[in-house]
Amino acid sequence: MIDNLDIDLAPVVAEQPDPLLFATVSGAHLYGFPSQDSDVDLRGVHLLPAADLLGLREPEETRSKTWVRYGAELDLVTHDLRKFVRLMLRRNGYVLEQLLSPLVVHTGEAHRELSALAPGVITSHHAHHYRGFAVTQWRLFEKTGELKPLLYTFRVLLTGIHLMRSGEVQPHLPTLVQELDAPAYIPELIAAKAAQEHGTFPGLDQPRIADDVERLHTALDDAQSASSLPDAATGHEALHDFVVRVRLGG
Repeated sequence: MIDNLDIDLAPVVAEQPDPLLFATVSGAHLYGFPSQDSDVDLRGVHLLPAADLLGLREPEETRSKTWVRYGAELDLVTHDLRKFVRLMLRRNGYVLEQLLSPLVVHTGEAHRELSALAPGVITSHHAHHYRGFAVTQWRLFEKTGELKPLLYTFRVLLTGIHLMRSGEVQPHLPTLVQELDAPAYIPELIAAKAAQEHGTFPGLDQPRIADDVERLHTALDDAQSASSLPDAATGHEALHDFVVRVRLGG
């Protein structure tokens, strides 16, 4: 069992065709604003046999499966270890959030080692990831008026600011609201979204919200400029050695 989910996901892990190094919960449950009808987003890393990467067949580096179990829709996406680590080195905030998620379904020594290596890929340029995603979600909110993209907008901006200032990956919006100078109405939006996955919020003060989003963009820019994070990843060689060792160890 894991926090906030009354379902046992261990059988899901056991069904996978290749060993999973880890599986965690991502999405709205990780971000702190799930609805009663939210999907359960499972993310992780599988380990292909070395022969699959050496032969002529195209390796199945990414696997995706969606199905219903325990009355909930489960969405499982895993990458082979090599691909996942390459994504880590491309300033990809998603994979860091998945790797470091506290909502753990399956873990082991390789997961713990990889998590310990994560700081070696974090750079000041991760701000671009969060800035770009915020722009996309804000446009979606302007088009639909739904709470989900609005909360994503606030979540990624605050995660980016927190990362630039502390070097810590923190995707949980309620925690970020407590730690940073965030709009005071966000908890009310979270409560409204909990009632309905694709709901709207009547009476939103959109000019005020737009001003707050712009303020957070400026705060992210300032945090990036002042960040002590390195300009480039420092952990490439350690990650290379890790991938080789785990692959050859099977």
